[in-house]
Amino acid sequence: MKLGCVLTFWAPYLSPATLWAAQMLLAAGCHAAPAASFPGSPWDVPSEAPGFESLQCEGVTAPESVSTQDTNDGPVEAGFEIKGYTFSEPFHLIVSYDWLILQGPAKPVFEGDPLVLHCRAWQDWPLTQVTFYRDGLALGPPGPNREFSIAVVQEADSGAYHCSAIFKSPGPDSTEITAAVTITVQELFPTPVLRVTPSAEPQERSSVTLSCQTKLSLQRSATRLLFSFYKDGRTVRSRDLSSEFQIPTASEEHSGSYWCEAATDNNQVLKQSPQLEIRVQGPSKPAVPRTLTPAPQKPAAPEMTLTEPPGPSPPLHTPSSEDPCFSSPLRGPDPHLHHQMGILLKHMQDVRALLGYIVMELRDLSSHLKTETTKAASK
Repeated sequence: MKLGCVLTFWAPYLSPATLWAAQMLLAAGCHAAPAASFPGSPWDVPSEAPGFESLQCEGVTAPESVSTQDTNDGPVEAGFEIKGYTFSEPFHLIVSYDWLILQGPAKPVFEGDPLVLHCRAWQDWPLTQVTFYRDGLALGPPGPNREFSIAVVQEADSGAYHCSAIFKSPGPDSTEITAAVTITVQELFPTPVLRVTPSAEPQERSSVTLSCQTKLSLQRSATRLLFSFYKDGRTVRSRDLSSEFQIPTASEEHSGSYWCEAATDNNQVLKQSPQLEIRVQGPSKPAVPRTLTPAPQKPAAPEMTLTEPPGPSPPLHTPSSEDPCFSSPLRGPDPHLHHQMGILLKHMQDVRALLGYIVMELRDLSSHLKTETTKAASK
């Protein structure tokens, strides 16, 4: 079945202002049959009589019947579904009474697209001193060019655009300024993120998968993206349709700094992921037990007691090979231990002699103090 729909646009002539229309959006599936137009749209509505514009939508359809649903209250219409139809995008028509308009793109603008703006005059009358602006700032010096273009737009090109111009005869003799047209450059796909499975610290000889994750806008889902992978500044895989890169058997040589890149096939939009460090872990090794060395102990300070000076010190026992501490019926004397004990006993003798000297000095000091005290008391 062929579906035909006709939309009629009627615009009466209003004096003294001039009236004309600008086509902003017309999707595939519908086409316009204007009464008169100048190249590239907008449409020209003649000033001598009302203007008519016809839109015709054609397509082959196979409509389905309306489905119903039974409830306790009886059959209720649940809705209907029409299969086989192709619907056009919305049609947006702006009617302007101005001498000058700025014509923008008919469809949404995405990063990587070209952007073309037209400064249009009533009945395409000649213009001079044409200037284009974004957010109030001139994009160049005035000139005769009525068209402004950006070959590859970025999100930074979004803004409110307008143009100004001076009409040559005929037309107004003053500078005309258009209303602003907001251009929003949409993101084609977000900056990719590099993911690694099973982890960024895989075990040696395990399988590792790197995934460059991003997503195209639904309105541009048919765009083809190519993915590249890099390690430590060199390419490990370039411009492939697959968003994954696999390392079948990881080794320590695969450790490094990785990142990925997603780009359109024409390379107009190219985005790189942040870098990700991958460290391949070698085979686990048993922990080596640590030998703890005890800290040296400080000897306790000997207690000092003021006593009578000791008499002659008895000779200290010197270890000998006959000493049972250093020999046994089964083993001979230990010369190293014997030497160490001799040194220790010598130190003990020195300390004992020093202590005896200190005690004698203290006794003399005490006697001297008593004498001085007695003399002071007698005076």
